[in-house]
Amino acid sequence: MSDPLKGHVLLVDDDPALLKVLGALLTQAGLTPHPASNARDALALLSRRPIDVVLSDVRMPGMSGLELLTEVGRGWPDVPVLLMTAHGTVPLAVEAMKAGAADFVLKPFDREELLFSLHKALLRAQKEPEPTRGTGKSPDGLPDGLFVGSSRAMADVKSLLAKAAVGTATVLLRGESGTGKELAARAVHDGSPRRAGPFVKLHCAALPDTLLESELFGYEKGAFTGAATRKPGRVELAHGGTLFLDEIGDVSQAVQVKLLRVIQEREFERLGGTQTVKVDVRFVAATHQPLEDLVRRGTFREDLFYRLNVVPLWLPSLRERPEDIEPLARHFLDVHAKANGRPPFTLSTDGLAVLQSQPWPGNVRQLQNFMERLVVLSDGPLLTGTDVARELSRQPGLAPPPVAAPVPSSDTGTLESRRKDVEKDALVDALKRAGDNRTLAARLLGISRRTLYNKLEEHGLL
Repeated sequence: MSDPLKGHVLLVDDDPALLKVLGALLTQAGLTPHPASNARDALALLSRRPIDVVLSDVRMPGMSGLELLTEVGRGWPDVPVLLMTAHGTVPLAVEAMKAGAADFVLKPFDREELLFSLHKALLRAQKEPEPTRGTGKSPDGLPDGLFVGSSRAMADVKSLLAKAAVGTATVLLRGESGTGKELAARAVHDGSPRRAGPFVKLHCAALPDTLLESELFGYEKGAFTGAATRKPGRVELAHGGTLFLDEIGDVSQAVQVKLLRVIQEREFERLGGTQTVKVDVRFVAATHQPLEDLVRRGTFREDLFYRLNVVPLWLPSLRERPEDIEPLARHFLDVHAKANGRPPFTLSTDGLAVLQSQPWPGNVRQLQNFMERLVVLSDGPLLTGTDVARELSRQPGLAPPPVAAPVPSSDTGTLESRRKDVEKDALVDALKRAGDNRTLAARLLGISRRTLYNKLEEHGLL
């Protein structure tokens, strides 16, 4: 690792001597350790100070490391958890990964291997996650959050996901960032015959090639400096379940070759090893990039593209389902009010109108983050258009609806000419905010698509 490590690490172990040794090691590496002798103290520390990574023993009196992992996932879903164990086996690792662990480290640990794992976790923690799931599931068994809303676009997505889930074919999820591809991948797994198996995920863009290859395929003892023991990779850990490869378009061609083989043959070798490992894994991949263009440019293998593109599913942007902004906004208000210990919030009609006037280029994720900001910074319980516009003005890439400039008193135009000027300005502004999507522009203006076309023709804007 060439870059120095930085970040706050919560250390959890009932052995005070080990806590002292780990604390000194992490301090020497440039990290800031925060020791806790049990899981309860660890949760209290998490609630008081910002933590980047949790490193916890598995076997502890009272609450175990796996139970702590569950609690961290509920309260701090963006904080990765690494588990330490002196009883390292593949089944235990699979159980930890199914529960959401970022990685696991065997005791007695090797210094370089431990820092190697922490480095990977810190890299992943710097990446913004997809929108978190709600606490329950919708009536069709799919997770909340992504599937809030009743637009035709999302109804089609749910239908396709349900059909894709019951099979075994590789699924390729396409769509802009923030549309919920990870949640869709989870829905495919949860609705499949493999639902009892592990759901293992890997963000391909979060790791450089050297780390990505070892993370995917694992390594043998001595494969590289710091490889003190054999370690299974994500492909092996997903045996009997589903492996989700996020941002597959960022994988280098060297790794693409190895991925192609494991998808085709369901076999691979660990780094530094010669033994062929056979696995039973279903692959789900996702990307926001146009893979067809990457294939034409020669940066993405055509044969790998066809292997991944067996069942392609496109997730619609929020611009394509503006009618879902209201239920999504109210859903996120409820979720974040509970998470932040606030009373319920009510969104006024003018507040909703301001939200619906935005293009939301970051899609559901951006809307979710914005609603959380409103919950934290607003006095409540009623969120008005003024409240929403105020916070929009503080957000890069978002802006409150423009206020029409007053007509100068020296203007001698007729009332009808002024009306037409204002109407034309409103049309131009709506088209701009809708990214020239005329269906969305009509919705923003509160008129039908036919009326919009008539108005565009009237003002010479077609």
